[in-house]
Amino acid sequence: MLTRKQHELLRFIQARLEESGISPSFEEMKEALDLKSKSGVHRLISALEERGFIRRLPNRARALEVLRQPDDTGSKAPRPSAANSNHGVPPLQAPRPAVEAANDVIEIPLHGRIAAGVPIEALEGQSTLPVPAALLGSGEHYALEVSGDSMIEAGILDGDFALVKRTNAARDGEIVVALIRGEEATLKYLRREAGMVRLDPANAAYEPQIYGPDEVEVQGKLAGLLRRYN
Repeated sequence: MLTRKQHELLRFIQARLEESGISPSFEEMKEALDLKSKSGVHRLISALEERGFIRRLPNRARALEVLRQPDDTGSKAPRPSAANSNHGVPPLQAPRPAVEAANDVIEIPLHGRIAAGVPIEALEGQSTLPVPAALLGSGEHYALEVSGDSMIEAGILDGDFALVKRTNAARDGEIVVALIRGEEATLKYLRREAGMVRLDPANAAYEPQIYGPDEVEVQGKLAGLLRRYN
């Protein structure tokens, strides 16, 4: 059984998600429920989360998802107070999946540099890179800073950040992060021919690299790029 304020907050979050796909800020929730401080919002959010009505989406700012509505919303749910009705808190409706908003930001691991030329070591790092969620699909992702010019004809430049979906499977023609002999990593087009693995550059100045199937391990495939201009 939810309290009146918990009901009202759940209605408000649901309405904002349906309207814009973006969770309301804590300040907006405080104003909508006529609370005196954001600490009251934190308590309500925690209570709804503990009871399984909402969940926080990891690594995102302002990201909440309504999972279900109370069983007793039909007859026992209290009506919004006059103070709350002025803020447009609507009746609770059936939840829908949270929408990925264009301004949602995800922090993904930044694992150093990767070669787009002669293979160099892919450095494991502890830093993260903020990435718009709209650039990523489902699955786990990480970022690598590109070093070199062998992929310039694919629009991948030195200093770009390659956004990589973590996977060990890829089709011919996809741009992959390939770990060579367990030591060096490179960003190339993947091709398989005559029982061998060919890593193709996108720059006529470079030759394809050919390896045995046991020498190359796919560690991800390109999902997107970020570029800085300063």
